[in-house]
Amino acid sequence: MPLDAPGDRFMATLLTEGPMGRSVRDLALLLDVMAGEAADIPFGRPAQGYAAALDQPPEPLRIGWLGDWGGAWAIEDGILPLCEQAFRNMERELGVTVVPLPPPMPAEDLWQSWMTLRAFLNANGRAALYANPDMRAQLKPEMIWEIEQGRDLTTAALHEASLIRTRWYARLARLFRDVDLIALPAAQVWPFDATLRWPDRINGRAMDSYHRWMEVAVPPALAGLPTVAVPVGFGGPGGGPRGGLPMGMQLAGPVGADARVLRFAHAWNGVETVSRTMPPLG
Repeated sequence: MPLDAPGDRFMATLLTEGPMGRSVRDLALLLDVMAGEAADIPFGRPAQGYAAALDQPPEPLRIGWLGDWGGAWAIEDGILPLCEQAFRNMERELGVTVVPLPPPMPAEDLWQSWMTLRAFLNANGRAALYANPDMRAQLKPEMIWEIEQGRDLTTAALHEASLIRTRWYARLARLFRDVDLIALPAAQVWPFDATLRWPDRINGRAMDSYHRWMEVAVPPALAGLPTVAVPVGFGGPGGGPRGGLPMGMQLAGPVGADARVLRFAHAWNGVETVSRTMPPLG
């Protein structure tokens, strides 16, 4: 989806926008309207006819499961088994083959690359807000921290972050020769109390920044992969701190394979039933 032309559009490729919807068909219809090339925006791609692609028969895909990235990520209890139960249903209903994958790259390398590039973009893209005392007073402390991280970056750190991102993109190209999609949990924590500023601890492991608890989103985002989140069910039938809370899974494909990702998600939407009736909250 092309962004507005003002501002940096060559280096700011870490940002990818996309729609949300009640169903995959909603997403596809929105993308049919919103996606496409724009003459004043670099790196454009033509639209793919997303809604029409949903009506094609699903392919017998190979899905690479990355789980908790070999233990690198803290993930609350119950999330991974729920995703793995969804895989058993996908294998039975859609004929997919699920392949457990070892970590393709060190998680900390991807995290540092993403953090560096994100800080660089925030520090420069929001420089006017930071420079204005009245506006700065309205920024969250986390945003001020991130801008200041970016203001202190060296060119060497920025170059290293870009090199890691390049290696990751190339590693994914090799990985997608063996699997059609990769899968990760949609979140590392169950939905939490709205009064909580952000989860600062998972399973006893302290989160060292305000977004470490969503590190699971970094691998697809860093490479700009087309990614869709699909439901996999709820955390128990009720009773207990996690009873009745929803969870999902990320499905990501190679760059440019948006229609394939949506087509499989739509097929899953047609056979997945566990998330359609919300159990009573515990």
